[in-house]
Amino acid sequence: MAKRDGQLSLGAFLLYTGHHVAAWRHPGASDSTGFADFAHFARIAENAKFDAVFLADGVNTRLQNVEAASRKAHSGFYPFEPITLLSALVAVTSRIGLVATASTSFSDPYNLARQFASLDHLSAGRAGWNLVTSADASSAYNFSRDAIIAHADRYKRAEEFVDVVTGLWDTSDDDAFLRDRESGVYFHPEKVRHLNHRGAFFQVRGPLNIPRPPQGHPVVVQAGSSEPGKELAARTAEAVFTAQQTLKSSIAFYSDLKGRLAKYGRAADDVKILPGVFPVVGRTRQEAEDKFEQLQALLEPSVGLDMLAELAGVDEVRMLPIDALISELPETEGGKSRRALFLELAARENLTLRQLYQRVAGARGHWQVVGTAQEIADELEERFVNFGADGFNIMSPVLPWGLSDFVELVVPELRRRGLFRDEYRGSTLREHLGLKRPSSQNAESAAVAAE
Repeated sequence: MAKRDGQLSLGAFLLYTGHHVAAWRHPGASDSTGFADFAHFARIAENAKFDAVFLADGVNTRLQNVEAASRKAHSGFYPFEPITLLSALVAVTSRIGLVATASTSFSDPYNLARQFASLDHLSAGRAGWNLVTSADASSAYNFSRDAIIAHADRYKRAEEFVDVVTGLWDTSDDDAFLRDRESGVYFHPEKVRHLNHRGAFFQVRGPLNIPRPPQGHPVVVQAGSSEPGKELAARTAEAVFTAQQTLKSSIAFYSDLKGRLAKYGRAADDVKILPGVFPVVGRTRQEAEDKFEQLQALLEPSVGLDMLAELAGVDEVRMLPIDALISELPETEGGKSRRALFLELAARENLTLRQLYQRVAGARGHWQVVGTAQEIADELEERFVNFGADGFNIMSPVLPWGLSDFVELVVPELRRRGLFRDEYRGSTLREHLGLKRPSSQNAESAAVAAE
């Protein structure tokens, strides 16, 4: 296969004081992660011309292990709810995309459609929705459930959920609201329609009581890499956030997902694949390795085990011999793709349980790169030109210096190679990512019916 040219996309995945599970203990970490901190992080990314900032979210706390990990890690406490935070960041940024995570298992599609339509209007077309199905059982207890929704049912619900949300965004045409003072006509009634959705999980009449978003639809991002996750992404997503450890697995995932698009009438460029990468960059390799080892030294065993149990959805991890080789983990209704990734990593590198949690403490299963700017740029370029990624979500080990280091050292090297932009060429997140603006499904249907 011929190697590609063009430029890659970059997102800044902002998490707490950084992505390493022990980042909060680092003396160089931000102290508060208050709004001023997030405004600073977002400006760093925008000044570097990143496509977007990306916020994760959860709707639980992890206090079940009070005597151990819960006192030594953030335990699921988020500084802000992400849509609220991004709405505030609108006022202190002007071009960078704003992507928030929201769950289809613990949200209502009408409310979510309103929230993201509002964010898109507030930001003049910079909003994105990261669709997740929520694999952690403890979240269910906060939403009148006694257990997590089964994996297959979570994705069936997600399929219907995203159809309702995108359908609601299309219940008004772009030119529905005339607001003609002279004639007294506020809107064209024929350009605003009921959705009248009745499905297995939702009944939603519509229309959405917010005008159609500036982007048509806020960009839909999807993060699952299981079989149902990939099928959902192929049908509905416009960007995919995935965890791939090797060049081989990256190319295989990229080919697999892009190969599914045609059956849904979609082209390869309709979906951007943006794996997570955890870069620790130094001016020398030794400096980079020293930075990483300083973080690793702050990692407590109980925190590492708790992290593995949460991500794999397997509480029994905490009971396994810590220095025994990992060959199997119990099945789970939680994160199936992450559980499989951990098992593959442990088998490939012959890891014990202790070595496994040390191996993934920084990036939680995402790709980890430690080296100089030139070495990290080499690795990113290799995956991009060999069709293993369309870009990357940068998971800074510690904030703010992890992001600042990447911007000051790696971004200029990517630009020198012609792999990343010098300036924004558009104003919306869709324009940054090179995605088409969708036409209204309902407008198209009405036009066909009128013929």
